[in-house]
Amino acid sequence: MREIVLDTETTGLDPFRGDRLVEIGCIELLNSIPSGQRFHRYINPQRDMPEEAFKVHGLSAEFLADKPLFAEIADDLLAFIGDAPLVIHNASFDIGFINAELDRCGRVAIARERLVDTLMLARRKFVGVRNSLDDLCARFGIDTSKRVKHTALVDAELLADVYLELIEARQAQLGLAAAAAGPARVAGAAVSLRVRPIPLLARVSDAERVEHRAFVATLGEKAIWNDYVPAAPEAA
Repeated sequence: MREIVLDTETTGLDPFRGDRLVEIGCIELLNSIPSGQRFHRYINPQRDMPEEAFKVHGLSAEFLADKPLFAEIADDLLAFIGDAPLVIHNASFDIGFINAELDRCGRVAIARERLVDTLMLARRKFVGVRNSLDDLCARFGIDTSKRVKHTALVDAELLADVYLELIEARQAQLGLAAAAAGPARVAGAAVSLRVRPIPLLARVSDAERVEHRAFVATLGEKAIWNDYVPAAPEAA
């Protein structure tokens, strides 16, 4: 299953009163695992930057002046997110800005049925307490030291970690790893696992390995699959 964790930065709080997007960051999850694929753009808002917003994200009008307009990055954004569910904290805020920008450049709005709102998930799980992204990171012991200012890509990375904790995907992965490492148990009794005395021969040919590595190379340097590509042998 493919999901996109998304965060934005803006010039203010209301897209219908002249506030605009200035940054968008997306992280791809495949079966609840970050794939290494991401989308990140700064955006020229074509307006000044209010002091209150600048204090939050540190993006000045001067810095954004030579960045592309939203209309220029819209196709790339839509191609990246595809039809995947969008995981967003306080989703109505971010999607309101994104849809306002899509409307300005004549694109179809993103359906709210696609949204997974982590703020709503957190409020159901932790009733009666604060559930900001900072609060959830502290609750789950997630390191926020790289977050000096609110930036869309860093916040999307933190939100991906928070989301996996909220849906207990990380615990499930740890449970599977522990089960694989230890003895099997049936009805409470330990059962020794037999190890095949002679390993089965690999069914993957050298040609198929070469073809697979060529495919992995097309995924980009940050693709998680690169961690499993064996290093080339050193020259004698």
